[in-house]
Amino acid sequence: MSAHQYDHGHTVAGWVGTAIASVGAVAAGAGVCLVSGVLIAGGIAIGVVALLVTWALHLAGWGKGPGIRPREEWGWRVRDSGARAGHDECLGCRLAGRRRKAQVAGHLVVRGDVSVGGESEPAVVGADSGR
Repeated sequence: MSAHQYDHGHTVAGWVGTAIASVGAVAAGAGVCLVSGVLIAGGIAIGVVALLVTWALHLAGWGKGPGIRPREEWGWRVRDSGARAGHDECLGCRLAGRRRKAQVAGHLVVRGDVSVGGESEPAVVGADSGR
């Protein structure tokens, strides 16, 4: 039995992005200590690279979307088979133009399009509201 009972979300994208961002933070911190604008700018540039690499790995299936994954996908080296379709409520997937669409009772549902009382609700397209 595992030592933890929930998914920590450790993924290849998360580990690689964190490692690259740590190098950028060290470079920027050294730039502050040494009063070097070049090192500060380099550290910030490495941070941007970390963001882009993490995003690319997420879109390639090495990350995870928001929410809980099934237990068999908890391993950090498990590739997400549903990443190509996009994750519900995932900013990275939306920025890449990936949106998961589902069918409910013959109507197209686009997740997260309607906000009711601060919570997003599925918007049913083409259905009569009956009101």
